[in-house]
Amino acid sequence: MWPDRRLIDLLKLEAPIVQAPMAGAHDQALAIAVAKGGGLGSLPCAMISADKAREQVQVFRQQVSAPVNLNYFCHTPVEADAASEARWKKRLGAYYTEHGVDPAAPINAANRAPFDEAMCALVEELKPEVVSFHFGLPAPALLKRVKAAGAVVLASATIVREAVWLEQNGADVIIAQGADGGGHRGMFLTDDIATQPGTMSLLPQVVDAVKLPVIAAGGIADGRGIAAAFALGASGVQIGTAYLRTPESTLGAPNRAALKAASDETTVITNVMTGRPARGVINRVMREVGPVSPDAPAFPHAATALGPLKAAAEKGGKTDFTNLWAGQAVHLGGELPATELTRKLAKDGLARMAAF
Repeated sequence: MWPDRRLIDLLKLEAPIVQAPMAGAHDQALAIAVAKGGGLGSLPCAMISADKAREQVQVFRQQVSAPVNLNYFCHTPVEADAASEARWKKRLGAYYTEHGVDPAAPINAANRAPFDEAMCALVEELKPEVVSFHFGLPAPALLKRVKAAGAVVLASATIVREAVWLEQNGADVIIAQGADGGGHRGMFLTDDIATQPGTMSLLPQVVDAVKLPVIAAGGIADGRGIAAAFALGASGVQIGTAYLRTPESTLGAPNRAALKAASDETTVITNVMTGRPARGVINRVMREVGPVSPDAPAFPHAATALGPLKAAAEKGGKTDFTNLWAGQAVHLGGELPATELTRKLAKDGLARMAAF
């Protein structure tokens, strides 16, 4: 019944719905629930160890017989710069004073690890059906090993030029990530935030430029968005924000409350939280320091100095320093269990298409 079955057939899914990997917002429980609903469950691996990733995959395999997607970052690591870190801490100094946090106390460094030899070996061991990459692709030798392990490779593009590059360099499926989507922008051939196109502008141009199946990502949260994406040539959709308030999400009560109260005017692209452009619900530090600040250290080091402030504010039930990534369709999210939501999304999308 789907007008384009390429993604369904390639990934052996019931419905062409990919649950977006959202580091820090969920674990295997959400991936399992989505898989039970017929979609592709995803596990974000950029902020966890190989042992933790192995454990999550094992739990997934025990509870559901379905493909799983392991997601990784492919950024080039940048060493922390002492001078930049000191300037950033000074910029945040008033917040440290307000919360009674000692700026001289040791801080755990922010962890956003790129795909490396250890994680590649894990992929070879676990043999996930799908591996997805953000910020480009890994080194050719690593990518060759991932594909040799049997994984279908998905990768994000934020402009047409990136989509073409991904096709030429080994991706099997392109994720067209519009500027209205939540989370880190997958930019890797550009750093110009101002020229990033929205999903419904980017999608048909990517479809025209590549021969691979294209997944639409950004601002899609219900059947109407799914039908629109397929009308513009998508083979599937990636949905993240709509799953954030499901019972399977690991977000706490203050974060869920902030999402429930959000509207189309509530999110912004910022570099303040991590040092790299990402869309999230506006919080105090984004509003007062950013949303884009030249003082923010390079990714992921901006998050280091925010760590103690985040912990202090969250003790009081506040999200002033919490990075709550979400897209512009955040208001469309609900609280259904993820399995039920996945089935509803597929059913509503098909119904909308049938009405065309």
